[in-house]
Amino acid sequence: MASTPLQRPPRGEGRMLAGVCAGLAEQYGFSTTLVRVVFVIFAITGASELAYLVLWVLMPNRR
Repeated sequence: MASTPLQRPPRGEGRMLAGVCAGLAEQYGFSTTLVRVVFVIFAITGASELAYLVLWVLMPNRR
């Protein structure tokens, strides 16, 4: 696990929507695709929408 704070990457560096999945994948060393797939699976069950929105608001952009 990295010692840097959890941050979303800048536009153009792996972001699709807000960069939440890319930021989580980068921070914890997972594949961005894997994190996105997990979010989609949880979205089907209704569990990830709120988590995604909360992380979008709380995670600062990396400068």
